[in-house]
Amino acid sequence: MQQHLPSGTIPPRPSRPSRSGTFTGRSRTLTGLVTAAAATGGLLLTGLAPGAQAADNPYERGPAPTNTSIEASRGSYAVSQTSVSSLVVSGFGGGTIYYPTSTADGTFGAVVISPGFTAYESSIAWLGPRLASQGFVVFTIDTNTTLDQPDSRGRQLLAALDYLTQRSSVRTRVDATRLGVMGHSMGGGGSLEAAKSRPSLKAAIPLTGWNTDKSWPELRTPTLVVGADGDTVAPVATHSEPFYESLPGSLDKAYLELRGASHFTPNTSDTTIAKYSISWLKRFIDNDSRYEQFLCPLPRPSLTIAEYRGNCPHTA
Repeated sequence: MQQHLPSGTIPPRPSRPSRSGTFTGRSRTLTGLVTAAAATGGLLLTGLAPGAQAADNPYERGPAPTNTSIEASRGSYAVSQTSVSSLVVSGFGGGTIYYPTSTADGTFGAVVISPGFTAYESSIAWLGPRLASQGFVVFTIDTNTTLDQPDSRGRQLLAALDYLTQRSSVRTRVDATRLGVMGHSMGGGGSLEAAKSRPSLKAAIPLTGWNTDKSWPELRTPTLVVGADGDTVAPVATHSEPFYESLPGSLDKAYLELRGASHFTPNTSDTTIAKYSISWLKRFIDNDSRYEQFLCPLPRPSLTIAEYRGNCPHTA
């Protein structure tokens, strides 16, 4: 079972200015109906099958997003799931794959998610159906042991991605060129390790991440660092903030600090985490600029956001 540490009273932190950005998303035209004159009757025919999209970006999945749609507990896709036993894999501890049930839209980008120190897959399971219903294949995993450190968890995230794309029962649903990693606590530290080892990854999201390595100038993967203002296990001043500040200035990156949150906030369903994770994964795994509006201009402090920093507009 996951170890829950008592949280202390965190004094208010002064607001820090954040850089503003300008939304420069491309306009795009979605053609929903193809009409043609019938040979004999002059009738109009509708030419696209359900789910087909004639978009500028072939990786777009799902309808145009709104605040309501990305804050909802479920997206537009029905979701199926399959369990993966630790006995049939190597390099990680098995887990659960969540994926859109329909095949009408072709393949999907994928993300693997690791739990934290002393924790099991169940601690991050809520992210599986929530992300998959927005149009991703999601693999929430167990680690080899609950005591594995971030460098080991990083290797396990990559082993799980390789299994997902090469051997899993849903491998034909996954676009192996569009992959990302996430993780909580030491799993978050592991997501940084995975991105360092495999620069081809399209997105990384450490959630209240923990790692003894505080500097990541070598990362080339767009990274959203999520911290919590009340974290006493991996305080933002010694973990999430140094992680973010050390990322290359030229990298698409962001720092989201949750307000009124603890180290363990990512272990239960959280709308703010989901909203910005979905937007980040869509923007960089799917190259879907329709989601740029939720990331640029930079979100302002609110009841759930203590601070948000980042570069706008995004370059990838």
